[in-house]
Amino acid sequence: MRIAILDDDQNLLDLTVATLADAGHACHPFSSGKAMLHQLHRESFDLLILDWQVPDLSGTEILHWVREKLSTTLPVLFMTSRSGEDDIVAGLAAGADDYMIKPIRRAELIARVNALLRRAYPTQTASEIIQFGRYEFDVRASRAKLNGEGIELTQKEFDLALLLFQNLGRPLSRAYILEAVWSRDIEIPSRTMDTHISRVRSKLDLRPENGYRLAPVYSYGYRLEQISNP
Repeated sequence: MRIAILDDDQNLLDLTVATLADAGHACHPFSSGKAMLHQLHRESFDLLILDWQVPDLSGTEILHWVREKLSTTLPVLFMTSRSGEDDIVAGLAAGADDYMIKPIRRAELIARVNALLRRAYPTQTASEIIQFGRYEFDVRASRAKLNGEGIELTQKEFDLALLLFQNLGRPLSRAYILEAVWSRDIEIPSRTMDTHISRVRSKLDLRPENGYRLAPVYSYGYRLEQISNP
């Protein structure tokens, strides 16, 4: 999962990144609230971890923007040195899903992050056979079916299709798709992603008759929309 982390304490930021990277997450650290906000305009993340007080733009200001402009369901974890009940209530009231009081404990951080991710993305931790209307995905075998008929897909096409279905209705940035399907360490031509998108659209017959539409999001990425109940 892609996690954006905001903290102006570099040591704590490094510790948080190392802890969650060891747990298998792709971490994107920010020491500036404005830098994080700029990236939120351009990229998709699965979870945000916000320090309460950052000099240029506070975690609460970031959270208010996210809830107003971006998503009401994107999970957000506050990390704060404020331990008073009023402060905690204020953070949750602002739209945070959970909070941790500094100093951070590694095992607790992993447990809280994983709990938020399970709650926010239940289909990504579901059984090996995942059903979306007329579509069926066998995660272990990397096979897809439409109306019970097998669809010939390469591994990358399967990974891309499953990613889109698991994020129905959610705009996914090109950077998010690249990292999730091709891994962050591999640079591919921009056209490669577009070609795979086109193949997935064609092979899975993603059209209104089957209840779905795969659409570009201008200057951002792609979104798979469910437009009816097939």
